[in-house]
Amino acid sequence: MQDKEFNYINVIPFVDIMLVLLTIVLTTSTFIATSGIPVNLPKASKNLDQTLKVRTIEINRGGSIFFNGRPVTTVTLRESIRPLDRNTPLLIRADRDLALQSFVDVLDIVKNAGFQHVSLQTEIKK
Repeated sequence: MQDKEFNYINVIPFVDIMLVLLTIVLTTSTFIATSGIPVNLPKASKNLDQTLKVRTIEINRGGSIFFNGRPVTTVTLRESIRPLDRNTPLLIRADRDLALQSFVDVLDIVKNAGFQHVSLQTEIKK
């Protein structure tokens, strides 16, 4: 008994699998694009985003510290951030030629105060 020669590949099972995968991808992407499950959010008397505005701490080349544009010392910076909510985003902008110790002092104050959202602003190289 002699086997038949294999002249072609049956692509129908391959097409079936690809159609199933396409259906899964489209269903998943639609679910993700619509932000998941639709929910009617409750209303609040004031916008919480406004109370959690980004606060900026700037350190210039000379080591001077500014909190929201006002010059401060490390002691007054600690007192200025104490009443803020710990979820308030803080943005630290430090000069690249700054002595590292000044930056570490500010970062230590913020860390010990318990802030969760701290960012360091950088510039993209061109």
